[in-house]
Amino acid sequence: MTRDSVLDHDEETAAVSEARLASVFDTAADGIVVINDRGQILAFNKACEQLFGYEASDLLGRDVSRIMPEQYAKEHHHYVQNYLDTGEKKIIGIGREVQARHKDGTVFPIELSVGDASTPCGRQFIGILRDLRPRKQIEDRLAKTQAQLLHMTRISALDEMGAAIAHELNQPLTATLLYLQTVSRKVKAEESLDPLILEVIDKAVREAERAGEIIQRMRQLVEKKAPERQKINVPDLVKTCLEMAELGNGEAKSCFSAKVEPDLPPLQADPVQIRQILINLLRNAREAVAGQPVKKVTLSVQHADDRLEFRIQDNGPGVPKELVAGLFRAFTGAKHKGVGLGLAISRSIAQNHGGDLRLEASQDGNGASFLLTLPVNPPEDFNAGPHETVAE
Repeated sequence: MTRDSVLDHDEETAAVSEARLASVFDTAADGIVVINDRGQILAFNKACEQLFGYEASDLLGRDVSRIMPEQYAKEHHHYVQNYLDTGEKKIIGIGREVQARHKDGTVFPIELSVGDASTPCGRQFIGILRDLRPRKQIEDRLAKTQAQLLHMTRISALDEMGAAIAHELNQPLTATLLYLQTVSRKVKAEESLDPLILEVIDKAVREAERAGEIIQRMRQLVEKKAPERQKINVPDLVKTCLEMAELGNGEAKSCFSAKVEPDLPPLQADPVQIRQILINLLRNAREAVAGQPVKKVTLSVQHADDRLEFRIQDNGPGVPKELVAGLFRAFTGAKHKGVGLGLAISRSIAQNHGGDLRLEASQDGNGASFLLTLPVNPPEDFNAGPHETVAE
């Protein structure tokens, strides 16, 4: 083989290798960018064009900092120079997660692997970039799903525990009430005893009966049973809800008040579920006014056409504008306590009753106002929906 033939063969082989390299470079699913030791972009493949929104011609010869967030761009030349001076590898040959910047300014996560090569034109660095947004989205969805599962597991456990506690407390309370009633009858038979003793015993009997009623209501709130439509006396409903919402308050003065329009018609609804909605709203409002010097939460009820309007207003800081859009979606509440289900399920129950639950418009800093509307006589195909615990 002559010298010219060898040269021709070498040139042909080089051309084939270059064609193969170009094919791999432009068909790679990951972004590939090549820079020199001055940070200038020498190559920018099609995957990079899709990733960053730039055409290769826009960036060739430009500084690679164009596709970096500001905090990375400031330090990049220092890192390159430090590697050239010391040979210390901080990212070379090591894949790591970093931030990149799209043409439109959006910053997004990528996985970056960097290799280096000595060429006749000087030191060059080859970066392999993989978009991490799809993986992050999957991870976020998985995390949310796991969190929802944990929340639902906890709700189920609380339901069972609440029913068990109410059942266990009911037995000794019933026994206490029977003992008090026995003593009361005995004292009444002994006319010579101090009337104060009889008065104290009567008060103790009434308090024991009241405690029994509270326990019974707690059992109704946590028991899983089919919804049942009944005639509900609205003033009694309001009184019960205020008493239940007050439990655990621990403050000497109540923040609750009620304004009930006289002569309201009875409400046809599932009493347990409607109590759940109102108690949840009242307790949320009580938390909202916790930091106020004067705490006010008002439950008002009025008759409007064929509907009853239950309005819960507070003088707290109000609902932040950025939370309003997702307020009634499950697991999106901003509360540090609770599971973020209360408002979502409350609206669902209201709608299944033929009504609705919404946040009324209010000026910033003037508190929040939630309006629950329910038809006095719901349609015959009324469906109260699944029984869920809504209290947070």
